[in-house]
Amino acid sequence: MSNEWKKEIVGREDWLARLPQKEKKLYAMYSSVADCIVTDQSIMTVPVDDHMVHRGDGVFESFKCIDGNIYNLADHLVRLEHSCEALGIALPAPCDGMADVIIQTIRAGGQRNALVRLLVSRGQGTMGVNPYACFHSEFYIVVYELPQSSIGRFPDGVSVAVSKIPIKPGIFARVKTCNYLPNVLMKKEAVDLGVDFTVSLDENRFLAEGATENIGIVTRGKELFMPPPDRVLAGTTAKRALEFAKQLVKERVLTNAEFRPISLGHVRSAAEVHIYGTTPNITPVTTFDGKPVFDGKPGPVAARLFEMLKQEMIPDSSRLTKVFE
Repeated sequence: MSNEWKKEIVGREDWLARLPQKEKKLYAMYSSVADCIVTDQSIMTVPVDDHMVHRGDGVFESFKCIDGNIYNLADHLVRLEHSCEALGIALPAPCDGMADVIIQTIRAGGQRNALVRLLVSRGQGTMGVNPYACFHSEFYIVVYELPQSSIGRFPDGVSVAVSKIPIKPGIFARVKTCNYLPNVLMKKEAVDLGVDFTVSLDENRFLAEGATENIGIVTRGKELFMPPPDRVLAGTTAKRALEFAKQLVKERVLTNAEFRPISLGHVRSAAEVHIYGTTPNITPVTTFDGKPVFDGKPGPVAARLFEMLKQEMIPDSSRLTKVFE
């Protein structure tokens, strides 16, 4: 045996002492395995035999705390419950109980502006593939850095390219599972191409979704369309944007707002293209596949939707869950 690769066998204390101390901007974590909250990022861990770790057998939600308030928590918990039901994972705690622990974990992190990741796994108990060998479901909450601490001003616009990564099939597209390899590859693709986002296409070459974002267009006839939810994840921000758009139909700013298949031809002739997501909020796309969208400037519908979303993040909004008094 080569001395270069010879490794020591150590106990618990030595193991903990050797864990890296590099700053990761993780503020706090709750684990149902230990049933407690920690703020030491070196011990924010998940058991290696958790089915979520080695099989991707789990679901998750990501949301944000803005100025001490969680935005749209109820919708995220509803989607989490639907995801668990679709995969046959028992909820490890009632949703209102998880909400209480989420609030406590954010408070422990001490940051009024943060992102929150809520993960539910099939649980520990086996390194095999059989889900019935797991003891019981577990949940984890991680509170970490929010790069942009407020919704801020209306974005200048982003660039999008068509992805070569295949679209997820069936249930894997509609459920927010922890198997995110295609999403990771899409983000890698965007970075490699030098664009902000890439968006996948379905088998008929209709628009699908981005790595962690939804997409929509506004036609020159002032119709807002989003890809039908049977082949994409039903995003919580996109859901709100469509509801806002229906209000704009009543105001006659738009003539229609609905789910409809979107071809590349529709995108190239669109008046506006939008990205929707927890982090980008509602962001105009000004370049698509290397060419300007319409006149290459953010459009008025995107600006209105952005302001409507922004109003839901003010302190007296019913969409906010108070964390800090």
